[in-house]
Amino acid sequence: MKRIICVLSLTLAVGQLANAQKKFSISGTVSGNAPARYYLQYNNGTKYVTDSAEVKNGRFSFAGMLLQPAPGVVSATLIRNMTGNKKEQAYLFLEPAAMTINIDNGDLSTIVMKGSVSNDENVQLEKEKEAATARYQPLLEALRNEKDHDKAAAIREQLAPYFNTNSQLSRKFIREHHNSFLSVYLMRFEIGSMTLDSARYYYNSLSTALQKSKDGLDIAKEIKSLEQGSPGSVAFNFSKKDINDQPLSLSDFKGKYVLVDFWASWCVPCRAGNPHLLELYKQYKDKGFEVISVSDDDRNHDAWKKAVEKDGIGVWKHVLRGLDMNKRMKNEPNPEDISEHFGIHSLPTQILIDPKGVIIARYGGGGEEHEALDAKLKEVFNN
Repeated sequence: MKRIICVLSLTLAVGQLANAQKKFSISGTVSGNAPARYYLQYNNGTKYVTDSAEVKNGRFSFAGMLLQPAPGVVSATLIRNMTGNKKEQAYLFLEPAAMTINIDNGDLSTIVMKGSVSNDENVQLEKEKEAATARYQPLLEALRNEKDHDKAAAIREQLAPYFNTNSQLSRKFIREHHNSFLSVYLMRFEIGSMTLDSARYYYNSLSTALQKSKDGLDIAKEIKSLEQGSPGSVAFNFSKKDINDQPLSLSDFKGKYVLVDFWASWCVPCRAGNPHLLELYKQYKDKGFEVISVSDDDRNHDAWKKAVEKDGIGVWKHVLRGLDMNKRMKNEPNPEDISEHFGIHSLPTQILIDPKGVIIARYGGGGEEHEALDAKLKEVFNN
């Protein structure tokens, strides 16, 4: 009986220790222009949490549980104003530990956090990115303030070198820190521009614990989706109502080479590439070539239809992707979303499918350069 009690006691102690290791606490101090409250938002592993803490005599505190699998680290946002035009916020990384925060004059840009290794790593990485940020600051400010989709897209084009520099620094960190939560966090943003081989390489380099974390499992799903939209896979047979409200299925085009073109009315490079795609369509359509454009304009049908008319591309087929923002915000699967079945993360991306329904090429996000499409079409139609 004593032995049984000892075993039960040991089991209980281990369980209590595991729970204790998942607890986090933040002791905060703020000087000067302090708000009445600070707000903390994060996903604890089972739900999205919004917590608040009253500031008394320049001090505030937060505490909670991180129910994530190992290593139990989560990204979080500390917010000064939940309402109003100016929503000041700072991005942090919470660990199952006792952490401290210090803020000067209530200004979140001065925040110093201690007790979180992941946060320390992110601060150092952001310092490495500061030179590029300073150089492109005017464009970044313009992008934040621009409400027009077309103008914002044009600004993003000018910011391409900036995004590329940041991406290179992020990938360097991932390569050099296989056991860091920041690596798996950064990969969530990088995977959209990775080829399938690169995605597999970076994912396989992560520690087993990171692969089994919530973010790691999400990345594994993204890689599976990218596999479904890469050469060698049978293309997902989607069915939609087209721009003329007529039924359309990918299987209707068996026996032809089909280019599934993922684009949007607000995508500047997509629109810029339409004249050349129109030339290719006219050149090969009588030889068994078809184009189906899948638009990301689910929330603006008028802009979609106007862009098709203005660019003169109504000669081929057009459907909407089937985006559901409610499901996306809740991270729920959406079988009606064509883009999810092909691993689409950036526009434009084009998928070339052979007469048997097998993907033979991918151009753009996660694939070859778009210019390679010309040579591929010349190869398949001149042989």
